[in-house]
Formats: sequence, structure tokens, C-alpha cells
Amino acid sequence: MYIVNYRRRTNAVFFFFFAFLALCIARLFFIQFFRSNYFAEIAQKQHSLFVELEPRRGTIFDCNFKPQAVNVSADSLYASPNSIPDKDKEAIIRGLSSVLGMDKAFLRDRLYRKKSFVWVARKLSPSQSEAVKKLNIKGLDFIKESRRSYPNSYLASQAVGFCGLDNTGLEGIELGYNKYLKGAQGWALVLRDARQKKLNLEQKMALPADGYNLVLTIDEVIQYIAERELDKAFKTFHAKGASLVAIDPHTGAILAMVNRPTFDLNQYNNSDKDNKRNRSISDLFEPGSVFKIVTASAALEENKVTEEDKFFCENGAYRVGGRILHDHQPHGTLTFRQVIEESSNIGTTKVAQILGPELVYRYIKLFGFGTKTGVDLPGEISGMIKEPRFWSRTSISAIPIGQEVGVTTLQLAAGLSVIANGGELMKPYIVKEIRDKHGETIKFYSPVLVRRAISQSTANRVKKILTGVVEEGTGRLAKITGFTSAGKTGTAQKLEPNGAYSHSKFVASFIGFAPAEDPVIVIAVVVDEPHPYYFGGVVAAPVFKNVAGDVLKYLRGKHPGKENFTLDEGKRAN
Repeated sequence: MYIVNYRRRTNAVFFFFFAFLALCIARLFFIQFFRSNYFAEIAQKQHSLFVELEPRRGTIFDCNFKPQAVNVSADSLYASPNSIPDKDKEAIIRGLSSVLGMDKAFLRDRLYRKKSFVWVARKLSPSQSEAVKKLNIKGLDFIKESRRSYPNSYLASQAVGFCGLDNTGLEGIELGYNKYLKGAQGWALVLRDARQKKLNLEQKMALPADGYNLVLTIDEVIQYIAERELDKAFKTFHAKGASLVAIDPHTGAILAMVNRPTFDLNQYNNSDKDNKRNRSISDLFEPGSVFKIVTASAALEENKVTEEDKFFCENGAYRVGGRILHDHQPHGTLTFRQVIEESSNIGTTKVAQILGPELVYRYIKLFGFGTKTGVDLPGEISGMIKEPRFWSRTSISAIPIGQEVGVTTLQLAAGLSVIANGGELMKPYIVKEIRDKHGETIKFYSPVLVRRAISQSTANRVKKILTGVVEEGTGRLAKITGFTSAGKTGTAQKLEPNGAYSHSKFVASFIGFAPAEDPVIVIAVVVDEPHPYYFGGVVAAPVFKNVAGDVLKYLRGKHPGKENFTLDEGKRAN
């Protein structure tokens, strides 16, 4: 009986293991023939890592190929939370928080995720990266990325702009030309060992396409000179803001674009939003007397007056449509030339009354006011000009002297270029060419003539009058030692919230060019709410003098022995 029971138990065990073996074999056959692809994919994923290959963002150069924006290598820190024991995570959080200055709650949220990969910090500084490496924490590693660096920090910051964490342009040229600068991403499948460490062996790869390089029209030296001088005025006169645009009048090429207040491009996250605004193209203001260049040009072009025609300036007070118009100082009888030189509001208004609203408006538009210049920068506004049908009874005494109109600093520079270059309105531009990484030119931007605004003879006549403004009139502080210059001062009252003109808030401006007989540079200077002094001839004219003087010396040094030097030989418009 015992033997029978023993055999039964033995057979039961045998049949159990036989059935188990058969089940295993059946399972293996099932896996081999029906699930092999599925498990092969899992193995592939475990041993392969898909890595995006970042393209090199293009470099931004000034016109002399000095870099203004470059890419530098940077370590980005990531963690593998699943491979870090929970008991070690709090110590790691404390260490990283101390080294990187990061919030512990943020780090705790990252490290307690049930994932094999999470970003901890992107594009660390070299010192931060070295400090983390010294902690020697298992479960943390680095990926090489690139970050944008700006060698000149504050120089042309609003014009150049900046990039975000993913190297995508957010402001300025970086934004406007992002499609050329950014390039196209690549990818690679990298083998990993059983411990998930990269073996630096690529199974498959698609190389990234690097971005193109930009060559600007801006000259780093001219930009520095302009930044230095505008900053002095901004601080000396405790201004709310300031802007300056320097332009080649013959081509429209922007040589310098300055704004105050400003910010460090390498620390843009720490800067106030207001500092990042490109005031030169996005701030609207009433220009005041600098706008009289339009009225003067229209009067001469239409043969309504001559330089020696005389106008009685009412000893400083003139009633127009129920409004009393004043001059900054009383004048009796002045010639038309003296009206502009002394910046008489009353004399200019009497000239405008001869022209009439339609002609005044026509020439305002011919000079490019009221429409965008078309500059290749994001954020430009069109300004504000009223059609004659919307003029009030007093508009004829306001618009011709720069009231009831809104302009930008760039528009003023482009408008004065009409006088400086012989009557042509040129389209301003800031990028000269686009090149690939081998230095081959992909795209070249030539000067663009928008239209002829006035005849060359009229431009030459106005040029002589504006030379008189500097020599004999309100712009005496714009005289440049060793060079002739021409220009126009402007002092505009700002509007109060109730619509009335302020008696304490002003915009001081000066627009000028040099040398007067053959201009190579036009400069527009605008200072917002300077005090205690606020006249354009006192606040803005010296900025023009200092910038133009140093720039002309610099250009003469670049062209030794040449009497008539230019900024960009052979690139002037026909």
C-alpha cells in the first residue's frame, strides 16, 4: 500500500513538472513566433537613447566682422530619479539648492518623479557646473548644450535682442532673423550599456543644419561712441529716457541705434521690461521744431517763398483760430532763412498758411512720416499723422511746427537723410548680408530707394539753411571742431493726461548731419523729460556734436589721405 501511494505521488510530481515544462516550451514558442518583435523593441529602447542634436546658432557680426552674439558650450544638468534611492534624495536636494541657488520645493518636485529622465537645470555657468561635479552625486549627469553669449553686454542691446533657453530669438534682430540664425535640429540613436550609461556609439544619425551668420550695418566703434555720449546726457539731465539713431544718408544703413535706459544682454532675465524696449522705433512723441524741415522743404520746393522773403513774427505772440501762438523769444521781422535758423513758430506758421493744409500734409507723407520706415526690426510703429479733413482750426499752426503729430527717432533720422542725400527717401536697414558658416554670402541687402521726396536743388537750399542753424541759430552747440555740420533743434511740450500741454515735461531733440557739404552721417538725438535744462539746443545738440566729431575722426582714420571719405564705398544707391 505504501509503495502504491509512493508511485502515485512520484507520477503526480513527474506529470506536474512535465506539464510545467510543456507550458514553458509553449510559452517560449509563443514568444519566439508571436511576441519577438515586441520584446525586441523593449530591448532596443533599453539600450538605445534618442538624442536631439542642437544646431549651432548663427553668429551676429558688426560691419567689421566683430562678433556681437555668439554661441558658447554649456552643461545642462539632468537627473534619473528612478535610479536614486529615496533615502538619498533629501541630501541631494540640500546640496543642489546650496550650489545652484535653486528652490528646494522645485528640486523636490523634480527628484521625486517616477521617471528615468528629468531636467534639473539648463545651460549652467562653468562655475556652477564645476560645483555640481564636485558633489559627485550618483543619478545626476550632464548634457552638452550651447547658450547665447553677448561679448559686449550692453552694446546695442535693444537692437541685437536676445534668445530664450532653447536658443530661439525673443527680441530684436535675434527675433526678426530667427529663421536664418536658428538652423535645423538633428538627432542620433546612442547605444547604452546595462547601467544606462552612454557608450558614445551612434546607431543612426541625422546631422543638424547650422544657422546662418548675420553681418550688420552697425559699426561697433560708432555704436560705442553713440552709447557713451547719449549715456552722459541721460544721466546729466536726469532724463526719463533717450534714444539716438545714426544712419548713412545715402544708403539708409543704420550705423548705431542707442536707447536709454538699457540692459545687459547676458542678464536679460534680471532686467526691467521697460529697459528692453527699443525706443528708437517703438516710442511715439511730438517732435517739435525739428519737424520744421518738412515745412521749409515744401515751401522752397513749391516756390512759395525764397530764402530772403521776410515775415513779421508779431513780436512773439500770434493769434490763429482762437489760439495764441508764441515763440520761445520775441522776434520782429525775419527772413525765411532766419525763421528756420531762429526756430520761429510764428514765422513757420505763416509759411504753412501760404502752403495750405493739403500741401503740408503731402510733404509730411513724402518725407516718410505717418508710415513705418520698413526697417528690418520687430516692433516698429508707424507714428501718427492726421489727414487734412481731420485738422482743426488751429492745426495749421500746430502740425507744421511739430505738434499734433507723432513720430519715432528712426523716422526723424530717415527724414533728415532726404535733405542730406539730395532729396531721396531711403529705406533704413540694419542687416547687410547673410552668410553661411564657410563665409559664403547667402543673401545681400542693397540700399532701397523709397521715392524722391524733393528735388536736389531744394535739398541743397535747405541744407544751407540748416548749416546756418548751427552756425548762427539755435544749434550753435552742435558745431564740430574741424568739420562743418548742419541740423535743427527741437523742444516739444509733452501732453498731460487731461490733454493740455505740460509746462514741466519736455522732449528735447536735435537732428543733424556732417560734414555739411558732403554728409556721410545723419544723427537723430531725442531726450525724454530732461531737467533742469530741457531745450534741444542745450541738451541734445552737444550729444550730436560729440558723436559726429568722434565718428568723423574715426572714419578719417579708416581712410587716411582721403578728403571725401564714405562709410561703405560702392554701396550707395544710384
